Amino acid sequence: MGTAKTATPAISPLTGEPIKRADAERLAGVLKALADPARLRLLSLIQSAPEGEASVSDLTAPLGLSQPTVSHHLRILTEAGLIEREKRGVWAYYRLVPSAISAIAELLTPPRKRPTRKVR
Repeated sequence: MGTAKTATPAISPLTGEPIKRADAERLAGVLKALADPARLRLLSLIQSAPEGEASVSDLTAPLGLSQPTVSHHLRILTEAGLIEREKRGVWAYYRLVPSAISAIAELLTPPRKRPTRKVR
């Protein structure tokens, strides 16, 4: 699989220390890529496809969008580092980058607080 041009950045979680400006800008770009219903559906369709991958032709009918529009959304998700693209002959296949999805979930998940014990 090819790697995305802009991989999901390694950013410290949103808890604890304040997020640095550059990290916030990178994270905002990734979240902006996710903030579209068609792109969220694309991620879902790719993940649920056989073998966890799909081509543009597999995705146009379920989305009800034209091939150029689907390709545009796939490019944005690829550049955000959320999916990878692999060219096989004349077809390109897309697969989720699990570590990128996990990193976003981890960033937005607050840490569990340990219960405080009362000393008697």
